[in-house]
Amino acid sequence: MAYNSIIGRSEEITKLEKFLKSSKSEFVAVYGRRRVGKSYLVEEVYKDKIVFRAIGAYIKEKDERTYKQIQLDHFYESLLDCGMPEDTPRPTCWREAFRLLRKYLEGLRVKRRVVFLDELPWLAGPQSSELITELGYFWNSWADRQRNIVLVVCGSATSWMLDNVIRDYGGLHGRLTGTIRLLPFTLKECELYFKKHSFHLSRYEMAVAYMAFGGIPYYLDRIDSEKNLSENIDDFFFKDERIDQEFKDVYTGLYITSERYVDVVKALGKKFYGMTRRELSEAVGIEMGGTFSKILDNLHESGITREYPRYGKQRVETVYQLKDFFSLFYLHFIYGKGTNAGNWRTIQRTPSFYAWAGNTFEMLCIEHLEQMKEALRIATISRNYCWKGMAPNGDTAQIDLVLEWKGERTDYLCEMKFSEHEFVIDKQYERELATKIDAFLASKQHRKTHSVQLVMVTTEGVQRGTHSKDVNQQVTLDDLFK
Repeated sequence: MAYNSIIGRSEEITKLEKFLKSSKSEFVAVYGRRRVGKSYLVEEVYKDKIVFRAIGAYIKEKDERTYKQIQLDHFYESLLDCGMPEDTPRPTCWREAFRLLRKYLEGLRVKRRVVFLDELPWLAGPQSSELITELGYFWNSWADRQRNIVLVVCGSATSWMLDNVIRDYGGLHGRLTGTIRLLPFTLKECELYFKKHSFHLSRYEMAVAYMAFGGIPYYLDRIDSEKNLSENIDDFFFKDERIDQEFKDVYTGLYITSERYVDVVKALGKKFYGMTRRELSEAVGIEMGGTFSKILDNLHESGITREYPRYGKQRVETVYQLKDFFSLFYLHFIYGKGTNAGNWRTIQRTPSFYAWAGNTFEMLCIEHLEQMKEALRIATISRNYCWKGMAPNGDTAQIDLVLEWKGERTDYLCEMKFSEHEFVIDKQYERELATKIDAFLASKQHRKTHSVQLVMVTTEGVQRGTHSKDVNQQVTLDDLFK
């Protein structure tokens, strides 16, 4: 079935349709970064097949009893909206709430029934055990045996979803029949979005927009097609007084106890190329251990950070790097600057702009590794990593990205460069490239049976000239849109 209202998401749509057509009951968890479009996807695919929907509300109320009753009242009112008799007693606990849900579902005369519990972490509240226990009992004792229920639970609080639903070892252990981790749009999907909404941006400007907003549908919806990109970035980041709160809300939405997560994100924001586990632990004042590991793991699962190996020293280092584009932009240009943040029109083409753009373009390329692989005609990447070491002449050398293809015994040394025009390699940079190649060839990571290809990944391509002869292949911005 075609869903004209949905951009991309073909794999996720296929999964959701499969669950709907199944001959047994299905229990599905959908999770991902806040603002990425989880609820919208489920609602657009299932539409009138959703026979019951309850939404958890974010409440700052600390009193557990008050918090739970507010959520139970919302759950009860959702049942009333679906047609449950008005004289039905209000539930006072989650066992009663799910008993009412069961009674309501038993009275329906439809073949397939989709039950959608949206923002489940907020519905459960600070003390989650009661709801999880009763949800598990509802599923195990009744819903699973009906063979016609599709139970979809959704949440932005990724750590909670992982701990209490996806990796739960209690009543929900082994009960999930499917999970969907929703990621931001790719460049190609953003281009489809812009065309659908009558934006006539160049691919260069789409890339800049991506590096500022990320592929987050909610942020793209805030862009006004009657304004140019600079005006939109100004309105969103520099003029909106709520931008500081939006940054906080991203992490409040992902993690119920968000302060430590924000500390880690801010620390990583100061070091674009990332930090080792020990460096990060010292920077934020959190001892290495189970709690710290959980924070790093949850940030990774949320798509906020990435982990990558860095070779070149005596031992391989695992580096943690911030990759959320919205957070990178906010921390570079907005955080802590107040009225001194300026505006995007005056920042463009300044050293600060090019420092941000140069670094963020590297992340853009890494986030589109599959497209790079296709452009280079690589069938399988054996491993990819950052390399930093010493050349035979004693100079330090760093390679942004090494793609290793064991099948063809070739290592692709990728240099990523952001430029508004064709990138020009001058004599000095030619020497730097030669040093990088010599250093890598002399390193322990280079397999002596492997050939080396120097790849320039740029926005508009490399200008061919006297100093570009060492470049073997090119990947351009157009390739990343495929």
